[in-house]
Amino acid sequence: MGRTQQIASFSIIVGLSVLGLKAGAWWLTGSAALFSDALESTVNVAASLMALTALRMSEKPADANHPYGHEKVEFFAAVIEGALIIIASFTILEHAWESWRRPMLVATPWAGLALNGLATALNAVWAVVLSRTGRETRSPALTADGRHLWTDVVTSVAVIAGVSITVWTGETLIDTLLAAAVAVHVLWSGLRLVSESVGGLMDAAPPPEVVERIRRLVGEHAYGALEAHDLRTRHAGRLTYLEFHLVVPGDLRVSEAHAICDRIEAALREDMEHLVITIHVEPEAKAKHQGVLVL
Repeated sequence: MGRTQQIASFSIIVGLSVLGLKAGAWWLTGSAALFSDALESTVNVAASLMALTALRMSEKPADANHPYGHEKVEFFAAVIEGALIIIASFTILEHAWESWRRPMLVATPWAGLALNGLATALNAVWAVVLSRTGRETRSPALTADGRHLWTDVVTSVAVIAGVSITVWTGETLIDTLLAAAVAVHVLWSGLRLVSESVGGLMDAAPPPEVVERIRRLVGEHAYGALEAHDLRTRHAGRLTYLEFHLVVPGDLRVSEAHAICDRIEAALREDMEHLVITIHVEPEAKAKHQGVLVL
């Protein structure tokens, strides 16, 4: 089992632990805000299960039906996670509405808040681990999971503050309004996650700074060639696919053109991990006098 799968497996254990603590906090208090926080944690557990499944599938080698591999399955997992977050937000809104119609005082608040605080601290530590591992391994599934946990941490801190104010003031409307605010925040988080994941499924290009770095490296190491044009990039899970046309002098030997390609690929792979490169060599007559001009 690889590092990413180990992290995803442990996320399930952490998620179940946090869910148990937050469910206990809601059971002790009856707070609508704490209910919303506990419900969001059920999404965390489901997301961790999906992330583990996606990571196992994405690491399967390419086969006859999937010659480019299975890395994109992580984007599917992220889309489903975003959809679950959106569903959870509407459930929270429904509970907030019922709480507004039938207000009730928060019972045994401090014990419940202590449990929720412990769960929040555990979530914060694990969110750091997931976010760092997601960046290092370029895993969309772990990155999405880490971002969602950070959203959960921010939400929980706001919930703890709001419930404390409710207890001090005796104003139950604060608890209801806080639950509604959490629902809106969760909805926005889910919509953003779906949008970013769909971009991956639609072969969206990497960030502009990554594309510019690629162009600079090609220009610096393509000496002997004339230009590189039609440069295209896309993400597929942890992999970045890069292809471009490299124009060389018409009298250049094949072995010399191949050596230029090898030099460019070596420079790119030294700077960027998980890069799949395709270079199409063309004679001088195919030059477009645009793209990356080689000095």
